Amino acid sequence: MKHWLPGLETLRRYEAAWLPHDVFAGLVLATMLVPVGIAYAAASGLPGIYGLYATIVPLLAYALFGPSRILVLGPDSALAAILLGVIAPLAQGDPMRAVTLAGMMAIVSGTVCILAGIARLGFVTELLSKPIRYGYMNGIALTVLISQLPKLFGFSIDSEGPLRSLWAIASAILAGEINWVAFAIGLATLVVILLLKNSKLPGILIAVVGATIIVGALDLGTQHGVKVLGPLPQGLPAFVIPWITTGDIVSVLLGGCAVAMVSFADTSVLSRAFAARLGDRVDSNQEMVGLGAANLAAGFFQGFPISSSSSRTPVAEAAGARTQLTSVVGALAIALLLLVAPNLLQHLPTAALAAVVIAAALGLFEIADLKRIYRIQRWEFWLAIVCFVGVAVLGVIQGIGLAIVLAIIEFLWDGWRPHSAILGRAYGVKGYHDITRYPDARLIPGLVLFRWDAPLFFANAEFFRERILHAVATSPTPVRWLVVAAEPVTSVDVTACDVVAELDQTLHADGIELCFAELKDPVKDKLKRFGLFAQLGEHYFFPTIGVAVSRYLEINNVEWEDWEDQAVQASEPVASRNAKSGP
Repeated sequence: MKHWLPGLETLRRYEAAWLPHDVFAGLVLATMLVPVGIAYAAASGLPGIYGLYATIVPLLAYALFGPSRILVLGPDSALAAILLGVIAPLAQGDPMRAVTLAGMMAIVSGTVCILAGIARLGFVTELLSKPIRYGYMNGIALTVLISQLPKLFGFSIDSEGPLRSLWAIASAILAGEINWVAFAIGLATLVVILLLKNSKLPGILIAVVGATIIVGALDLGTQHGVKVLGPLPQGLPAFVIPWITTGDIVSVLLGGCAVAMVSFADTSVLSRAFAARLGDRVDSNQEMVGLGAANLAAGFFQGFPISSSSSRTPVAEAAGARTQLTSVVGALAIALLLLVAPNLLQHLPTAALAAVVIAAALGLFEIADLKRIYRIQRWEFWLAIVCFVGVAVLGVIQGIGLAIVLAIIEFLWDGWRPHSAILGRAYGVKGYHDITRYPDARLIPGLVLFRWDAPLFFANAEFFRERILHAVATSPTPVRWLVVAAEPVTSVDVTACDVVAELDQTLHADGIELCFAELKDPVKDKLKRFGLFAQLGEHYFFPTIGVAVSRYLEINNVEWEDWEDQAVQASEPVASRNAKSGP
C-alpha cells in the first residue's frame, strides 16, 4: 500500500512545521493555475472552464498517487497542439463534443501510463534521444504558437495544420481583419509576462489581472469587439463518462498514446530534476502510475489530458512548498473560486489568454543546445530538424509518430552497423589498439586481432561475418588465427551463434582458427548452451588478448619481437645479458 499510495506515507510523516509553508505556497500557486488552466483549455480548442476542471481533480489524484513531493500537474502547452490536432477535426465546432473527445483522450492516456507503470516500463521514454525530443518539442512549440496568433490579432480562421494556418493568418491580416484593440491588449500582456519572467513577481497573474481590469473598466468587449471569457458556470466538476462514437476511436487512441508519451517524457525529466535538488529519489514507474491516475481523474471529471509543469512547479518551490499538500490547497482554492465567485474572470480577454500560451510556447523552443549538437555531431542535429519539420508539416500526431520511428531506427542503427577494428601493437602504448587510430601499430604475422564493438545479434550477425572475412582477405600475411576481442560483446542470440558456427567452418576450411578473448561469462554461458564452446574448443577462449597473443606465439613459429621485450633487454646491464647468453 505504501508503494502504490505514496501520498499516505507523506501524510504519515507530515510535520506540523510544514503546514504554513504548504498553505501559503498553495494559495500562491492557485493564482497562477487559474489563468494558465483557462488559457491552455482555450489553446486546446475547449471552453475555458474545463481548464479549471482539468486542474482541480488531477491535483488531488496526484497528491495521493504521485511519488514527487512538490511536482505540479495540470493543463500543459506541450499537449495543447496534440489535443487541438485530434479534437478540432472531429468536433467540427461543437464544444461539448470537443469536451467528450478530450475526456476520453485523458482516460486513454491515463490507462496507458498506469499499465506501463505496473509493467515497470518507465524506461521506455528514455529511448527517445535528446535530438529527437528537441525536434518534436520545437515542432509542438511552433504549432502552439501559430494556433494562438489569430486570437492575439483578434480574429478567427478556419484551417488545419500549421502551414495552412499561417497562410490563412496572412490572408486575414492582408484583408484588414485585425482587431487593433484586442491586439494591443494581447501584445501588452505578452510583453509584461516576458519582462517579468525571470523576476520574483507573478508575471502571468499581473498581466492577466491588468488586462481583465482594463477590458472591464473600459467595456472594451462591447465598445470595440474584444472577445472575453464570459461568466464561468458555478459549481464543481461532476463525474461523467465521456462516451465517443466508433468513428472517433482510432484518432482518440492515437492521440491518447501520443499524450501519454509526451507527458511522461516531460514529467520523468522534471521529477528527477526536482528530486535531485531536494535529495529525494523518484521511482519512474510509480511516476507513471501517478501521472496516469491524474489523467484518469481528469477524464472522468470533465477535464482533459494533463502533464507536469516546468513553470508552475518552480513557483510552488519558490513559495516554500514542502509536500503535495501545496497542490491540494491550490485545488481547493480554485474550487472555492468556482463556488463563490465564478464571474470574477468574465472580462478576461481572449487575446490575453493567447499571450499566456504564446509565452509558454516560446519557452518550449530549444535552440542553444541544438547549436551544441550541431558542433558535436551534425547527423543528430539533422535528425532533430527532420522531427521538427515532421511535426510542423505533417501535424503533431504524425510528427510524433515519425519521431518514434526515427528513434527506433537510430537505436537499431547503432547495433545494426556497429564499429569494428583491427588491432595492432603501437610502440610505447600498453595493450592492442585500432590501427586506424595508430597507423604505426605493428601487426603480428599470421594473427588478426578483430574487435567487435556491440552485442552480437540477428540484425548485425551477417555484418559481423562480412567484416571478419574482409579482415582475413586484407591481412598483409597469410592468416593462421583470428582472435575476436569480445569485451564489448554484451549479448548473443541464436541467429548470431549460427552465423558464428558457419563462420568457424569457413575459416577452418582455410586453415584458420577462430578464437575469442575477453568474452564475458554470461555470454560464454550462452555459447556453451548453443554448442559453440564445444565446436570451437575450450582452449581457443582466452581471458585476455595478451594471453591469446602469447599462446599464438608459443604454438606458431613466428618472428616477432615486442617493444616491451626490447625495452626490458635494453634496461638490463651488459654483464647480465652476457651471463644469459652463456659462453
